[in-house]
Amino acid sequence: MTSAVVTDDDLTGALDRLVDRVHGAEFAVVLSPDGLPLGGSQQVKGELAEQLSGVVAGLIALGLAATRICEGGGLRQVVVQMARAFLFVATIPNGTILTVRIAGDDVKVGDMAYEVALFVGQAERHLPIRLGPASSATIGDPGAQHRQR
Repeated sequence: MTSAVVTDDDLTGALDRLVDRVHGAEFAVVLSPDGLPLGGSQQVKGELAEQLSGVVAGLIALGLAATRICEGGGLRQVVVQMARAFLFVATIPNGTILTVRIAGDDVKVGDMAYEVALFVGQAERHLPIRLGPASSATIGDPGAQHRQR
């Protein structure tokens, strides 16, 4: 079975709709498992995508370390709460990573959490690539590397 080709415009449109659905959402970016920007909402320019790439790589590394130490299962999401903003970083089953920023005094964090979960659940429709199971296993299941040997 073959899947339809998805263009960068489709991904940008999907991320724009995600940002538009939640009051206070400022931008959304999808990164590859190794941190390369795959697409972003219209508000994301090259420099921002590159900066986010480094920040998200660090957050994912910390999240994965926490899953190993706390034995809580695979990493699904990291949320950073700042004085005036939140950064949601969610792993997608194919190994890619969604990052969304929401800011403002009257934002509804629960609404953003719901929309992030919804996007992750439907991400295969919007992503321009399909990654093999080994990539998603290393993000979502820290024991998968040992089982594959």
